[in-house]
Amino acid sequence: MATDRRPLLMHIPVPWVFIIAYFVGVALQGYLPVELSPAAHHIARVAGFVLLPSGVVLAAWSLTIFRRQRTTTIPGEQSRALVTWGPYRFSRNPMYVSLTLAYLGEAGLLVQVWPLLPLAAVLGYLNWTVIPIEEARLQETFGQVYNEYRARVRRWF
Repeated sequence: MATDRRPLLMHIPVPWVFIIAYFVGVALQGYLPVELSPAAHHIARVAGFVLLPSGVVLAAWSLTIFRRQRTTTIPGEQSRALVTWGPYRFSRNPMYVSLTLAYLGEAGLLVQVWPLLPLAAVLGYLNWTVIPIEEARLQETFGQVYNEYRARVRRWF
C-alpha cells in the first residue's frame, strides 16, 4: 500500500483553499469595511469583469487537457502524463493561475479589498509547499523530460 507523503493541509483540495481564504477576506471586509473612491470602484469592477471569466476559461481548458490525458489533478499524486501543451506551454501551473485570476475577478466584481490579504498567504502556500511537492513527484516520474520542461517553462507565468 502506498503511503501518502503529503502534509496534512494538502488534503484540502486547492480550490477549497482559495474559497476558504476568500471567505476569510469577506469576513474581514464585513468587520473592517474598506471604501474605495468611485474611480477605484469602477476600475475594480471592470478588472473583475475581465479576470473572473478569464480564470474560468483557463481553468476549464487546463482541466480538460488533464482529463483527456487521464492524469491526476491532485497535488503529490503520481501523474500518468506530463502535459506540456496548451496553457502548459506558458506556465507549469495554469490551474493555480486560473484560480488566482478567478479569485481576483470575484474580489473585483464585488469590490472587496480584504480578500487580497489571504490570497497572498494562499499563493505563498502554493509556491513554497504544494508546488515543490508536485515538482518532486514529477521529477521522480518523468526525470530528464521534466527537467527540460521545467527549464523551458516558468512556474507561474
